[in-house]
Amino acid sequence: MQQISSFNGKQGGRLYLVPTPIGNLDDMTFRAIKALQEADLIAAEDTRHTQQLLNHFEITTKQVSFHEHNTEQRIPELLAKLKDGLTIAQCSDAGMPSISDPGKELVAAAVKEGIPVVPLPGANAGLTALIASGLSPQPFYFYGFLERKHQQQVTELQEMVNRPETMIFYEAPHRLKKTLTTMAEVFGPDRQAVLARELTKRYEEFSRGSLGDLRDYFADHQARGEFVVLVAGNDHPAEETNSVAGTPIEQVDQEIVKGLSTNAAIKLVAKRNHLNRQELYRQYHHIGE
Repeated sequence: MQQISSFNGKQGGRLYLVPTPIGNLDDMTFRAIKALQEADLIAAEDTRHTQQLLNHFEITTKQVSFHEHNTEQRIPELLAKLKDGLTIAQCSDAGMPSISDPGKELVAAAVKEGIPVVPLPGANAGLTALIASGLSPQPFYFYGFLERKHQQQVTELQEMVNRPETMIFYEAPHRLKKTLTTMAEVFGPDRQAVLARELTKRYEEFSRGSLGDLRDYFADHQARGEFVVLVAGNDHPAEETNSVAGTPIEQVDQEIVKGLSTNAAIKLVAKRNHLNRQELYRQYHHIGE
């Protein structure tokens, strides 16, 4: 059993996880400012971006970059400093470290070495959008960013089609149209959803409607800003699962027309209908007949 650790105020290195504003600098907490001021070093996702935040609050603490492309190099360096008794504040560009941002690898390494990890509460785009969405706020299911390729998205979303919880996704503006199209395809165009953009900023905006309506709207309008996409849970999973018309073979053809490869379509239809994928593959290609 892993030893239970606690923060008891003893001297030694500590890793502070410091949330930063997702848009409005007034959301920076007094404690977060103090943590950045008093740290020996700040591990930042993008030092140039974080420097703007530090300048605003007149913080002069030295920075070092820590992002997804240099974790293997940085973690041993940061652990050595923590073991030497230094205090490190880790932050991402916006919101909470580790939530769709760098951080989890360093936290896991620090925990493994018995180094105290101190989380600070603060801004989070997913929860900020959820409480104003009008959808059921709990239970909820946070997913973050989907894969970029269509077939991979279909596979991911199909795993969630019957979830009863409100689902929370993040999406970039240039990928929003395709993602909404795929969601409408998998969840159905009538599933309710909410899009939140530019949260806490001057042009904060919520768009509410069915996935079909939102898909059609953004097909003709340019998406600007980072988006939180909230999708209502499935209240009638059995009905939705059985709503696809046609035999399994016909369903495979329907999915191919939508853009899936033959193998991806067979995998999707087999899962939807609780069939053996290899057997459906043989039937579709007339193997053994």
